[in-house]
Amino acid sequence: MKLLLNPEYSLYEKDGKAFCDSLQVAETFEKRHDHVLRDIRNVIADIEEDFSLPNFGESNYKERGKKYPKYLLTKDGFTLLTMGYTGKKAMQFKIAYINRFNQMEAFISSLLEAKMEFPAFTDAVMLAHEEPKHYHYSNEVNLIYRLVLGMDAKKFREASGIPAGEGIRPYLTEEQIKLIQTLQRIDIGLLEAGINYNDRKNTLYNSYSRRIRRLAG
Repeated sequence: MKLLLNPEYSLYEKDGKAFCDSLQVAETFEKRHDHVLRDIRNVIADIEEDFSLPNFGESNYKERGKKYPKYLLTKDGFTLLTMGYTGKKAMQFKIAYINRFNQMEAFISSLLEAKMEFPAFTDAVMLAHEEPKHYHYSNEVNLIYRLVLGMDAKKFREASGIPAGEGIRPYLTEEQIKLIQTLQRIDIGLLEAGINYNDRKNTLYNSYSRRIRRLAG
């Protein structure tokens, strides 16, 4: 799975886990990156490999056409590294980052849950048509995206600079994911009940509007 940077929490996601990187740590704690790399390597040297490998991942970044080393850190890796960063300001940064990790983990959980429901949604779309075509599924998905995002998947990719063909859900907020998941479940019932497209659209719009009013209130 590719490493994706979530714009809401500014943390990475890979294989269902949240990560920050050593560049972010250096910037946040106002340290030189080579010093952060040194600190990470010192931590790795002092701990067991079965803990260091999953929590400190070697990676790289490009700058002016050259590759430079960096590390990817899980919440546990970040916590262990920053134990040695002291002071009131450092403590505030640590708390803020741990909160972001917790929020990102909740987001990933919602994302994975929504992904698990895809087969049921796909089956409902396919069964609703005597001769299902590939566009029947994209039409149904975009019906929900237009309600929640104000645009279809293609336009969202273009607006967000996401490469063509790449899934957009890792780039959404947790609230957007949950709304999409809720409308997807409702749409499955409507499809299985044989409700026509325009009536499904109106029902989903009304359901979405009620939820938005509730969130705003």
